[in-house]
Amino acid sequence: MKNLRGTLQASRIKVGLLMMVALFVMIGAVSTSSRASAPSLSITVVNNSSWEIRHLYLSPANNDNWGDDQLNQSTINPGGRRTLNVSWDQSTVKLVAEDQDGCFLSTTVAASADLTWTIAGTESRNCGN
Repeated sequence: MKNLRGTLQASRIKVGLLMMVALFVMIGAVSTSSRASAPSLSITVVNNSSWEIRHLYLSPANNDNWGDDQLNQSTINPGGRRTLNVSWDQSTVKLVAEDQDGCFLSTTVAASADLTWTIAGTESRNCGN
């Protein structure tokens, strides 16, 4: 009887340990999948305007909460271009450029693998007027 009780107790301990291991494996699988990165998006901004682009922001199409400045304190000079590789998990992306005068230009485009936004200089800028 003592031996049987000891065997049952050992079996319960093994089952408990197996359940804990299974739980940790499941938690690890969930956290790994939640850390999977969003698809990569290559955005090229071509500046064919006479304005120096000092900031470039991204946001979801129907959202005015822009993300961080994608130019990281650099500029896109007139006649220049810049290609950014970002992670983006939505079907569209709003691109917002700010020029040296503090005026904004924006466009919303489909978030395909590679996209180009050409700023021609004929667009209306939003200068807060």
